[in-house]
Amino acid sequence: MANFIENFTKGLRRRWLRSTVFVALLGVVFVVAMFSIFIYSYYFASIRTGLETKARTATDFIAYHVERSYDSYFDSAFRYAETFPEAERIEMQFLNRYGSVMISSSGFTSGASPDALDIQQALEFGRISSWVGRRASTGERIMAVSAPLAIADGEIIGVLRYVTSLRHVDRQVFLNILMVVSIGLVVLAIVLALNMVFIRFVITPVSEITKMAKRIAEGSYGIQINDDYPDEIGDMVGSINEMSLKIAQTEKIQSEFISSISHELRTPLTAITGWGETLIYTEGLDNESKRGIDIMLKEARRLTKMVEEMLEFTRIEDGRFTLNIEQIDISAELEDAIFAFRELLHQDEISFDYHNDIYDIPNISGDPNRLKQVFFNIFDNALKYGREGKRIEVYIGLIDEQIVITIRDFGPGVPEDEIENLTMKFYKGSNSKERGSGIGLAVCEEIIKYHGGRLELSNANGGGFLVTIVLPAVGASADIGDI
Repeated sequence: MANFIENFTKGLRRRWLRSTVFVALLGVVFVVAMFSIFIYSYYFASIRTGLETKARTATDFIAYHVERSYDSYFDSAFRYAETFPEAERIEMQFLNRYGSVMISSSGFTSGASPDALDIQQALEFGRISSWVGRRASTGERIMAVSAPLAIADGEIIGVLRYVTSLRHVDRQVFLNILMVVSIGLVVLAIVLALNMVFIRFVITPVSEITKMAKRIAEGSYGIQINDDYPDEIGDMVGSINEMSLKIAQTEKIQSEFISSISHELRTPLTAITGWGETLIYTEGLDNESKRGIDIMLKEARRLTKMVEEMLEFTRIEDGRFTLNIEQIDISAELEDAIFAFRELLHQDEISFDYHNDIYDIPNISGDPNRLKQVFFNIFDNALKYGREGKRIEVYIGLIDEQIVITIRDFGPGVPEDEIENLTMKFYKGSNSKERGSGIGLAVCEEIIKYHGGRLELSNANGGGFLVTIVLPAVGASADIGDI
């Protein structure tokens, strides 16, 4: 449930940002780009059309009123340039048939030979042409429109050319684009503000609910989330609170049932074990009877161990679990457990290899009986599930001020997708054929946690299963002194 809500929260945030901010950003970029192209084309088309109209009107006027000779053309052109009314913002040029400026309304470009495309096309094709570029002398951006001038027989004797600066136009285009960009940024700011409101009123509550759901998933059954939401989020909170209460009730009933059954089983199991140990030494029993009594004792001991594990786990869950803390030599406790268990391993023809790289391992604060219980439980699992490997390795060492104990068998290992479930109560692997309660590792993990350490499970490199116990070597008493 917690993982689902967490994934929902992350996915919701991504989807919302992608469908609002990102889309709005793309929209603003698209609008700015389209507007820039439009405004640029509009201004430049307007200027070009105006200059072309002026050029067409002027050439028609000159062709109609001027004598049809080369000399009269330039004489009239000179007078026309002197009286040009728009000389302050447009330069009018008259060029000869070779593309050289003969007359200019500004006077600055007379005698120049601008190598511009509009002049070439007007002379070559006899039509009005335009060009946008930079003035060679100043580097200023300009627009020029050239119209061919022809005499009576159609011969092109020159070119009438209008040249205007684009400085003001570029500035106007820039200001318009800047205005649109500013509007786009305002739109993005509004979208972002709306997203912040959404995150505050929707995603943030879901994140808080996720944290509480995680606590419930980790075992804090019965806790309640504050239901201050009148909408669908409130409905979800109500469902989670109801689920938490029902799980807590179920867990309580289950724990009480296990505790009751376990206590009820202890008395008959004790009697069966006691009478079995008495009967097995009775004289006159045949081998078949002794074998049957031996099987009965083994099964009774196995059931007794399962009952003890279940009682232990119910104590942990009910908060009745206690540790008798003292300063202990953890390596000595491990070696005692190995010695006690080694005889059982010899009966199954399994070798037991023990490695201690650092013999001066510091003492820790802990409960020796509880830690031995952990060692015995893990040894027993290694024997049951790694029996075919015929070998168990145990290592103890000091790494980064932490005591590390590893117990490895050489059996088939555990499927990777099941390892994280091994410390769940009553869980047994899909490939397991061994009988048991399924809570041994869960009890071990809780005991190690009570000692301020951690239990790590993994498949070993090269095959087999590896259990790693990490216990703090420094400051351990501060962590568990109040238990």
